[in-house]
Amino acid sequence: MSVQTVAGRYVVEDVLGRGGMATVYLARDEELERPVAVKVLARHLADDPSFRDRFVREARHAAQLSHPNVVQIFDAGEDEGDPYIVMECVEGHTLADELRNGRTLDPSRVVDIGVQVCGGLEHAHAAGLVHRDIKPANLLLGRDGTIKIADFGIARAAETTRLTQMGSVLGTAAYLSPEQALGEEVTAAADIYALGCVLYEGLAGRTPYVFETLAELAVKHQQEPIPPVRELRNGVPEPLEAVVMRCLARNPDYRPGSAAELAQELSAAEPEAATRPLPVATGVRASEVGTVPLGRPATSGRAAAARPRWILPAVLATLLAIAAIVIATTALSSGDGSTGGHAPKRVQPVPQSGDPARDGRDLADWLRSNSG
Repeated sequence: MSVQTVAGRYVVEDVLGRGGMATVYLARDEELERPVAVKVLARHLADDPSFRDRFVREARHAAQLSHPNVVQIFDAGEDEGDPYIVMECVEGHTLADELRNGRTLDPSRVVDIGVQVCGGLEHAHAAGLVHRDIKPANLLLGRDGTIKIADFGIARAAETTRLTQMGSVLGTAAYLSPEQALGEEVTAAADIYALGCVLYEGLAGRTPYVFETLAELAVKHQQEPIPPVRELRNGVPEPLEAVVMRCLARNPDYRPGSAAELAQELSAAEPEAATRPLPVATGVRASEVGTVPLGRPATSGRAAAARPRWILPAVLATLLAIAAIVIATTALSSGDGSTGGHAPKRVQPVPQSGDPARDGRDLADWLRSNSG
């Protein structure tokens, strides 16, 4: 593929950004005579045929979305073996730019952002799409104040690769729901959790958990309460804090039932900030819009959301690290011999057969039986 043109139709004018997975170009659509953003998959990823096909397929699925708070996908395909996605060009910056270095936002601004993102999420969830990677870097702020969600569909296609790149994972993991971090089936409730993390960061100047490894994050998800927003920043309205903290519930069923419901709660918590129309409720419950790990047949409903699927080696490695922590913690807390404590509890070894899927299921059982 020539860097000057993509698919013989999109003439590249500038580079908007480069990342580990793709390069985004500012280009001009010669047929429709309009500016567009073209995301071209990195060559080391494009060499994987299954990933390449999945990348394009998911992008075309997301192209069905049409909402003012979702970046519109116009086209997707391959050019000389390089997958690309053509999107609307949003003039502005990302929310990550505004939150850099621990900056905070006015509560009314946080509510405005939340209500707009909820509008895009409600539309997508009603169409059966879960974003899976809501974070400040994927929220584009237009010059007119409109928030647009980027990378719908692409996040799911990129999941396997992202989980094998530790640097990329740690950049995203701060916004992962507990069920997503453990590799379980994910419902749209994970998007609500992630948005809660974004709103928390906008109010408090940091994400709910501070960590250095995925294993540390997983342990904190299970054992460490999230500090209330007002412990980190004075002046945040108590009702707004309550809404944000509810988004961060470990149990998906305890979070707001839908993006539209969350928007209503945000608006009620800070009435003066509600200057935009609230999203129309579609009647879909977030916990009933589900996706399964890539490579497995789709299921739906709450039961599907509750059954873990352990298919990613990187997730398995994370769980093994957690298992090691559990062993050490159990040994230390059971008695040290010098204080007359109880004899250390006998812990069965972690099962390892060499099959990631089987080991994951066995490890889940092991954690349940040895955690108490």
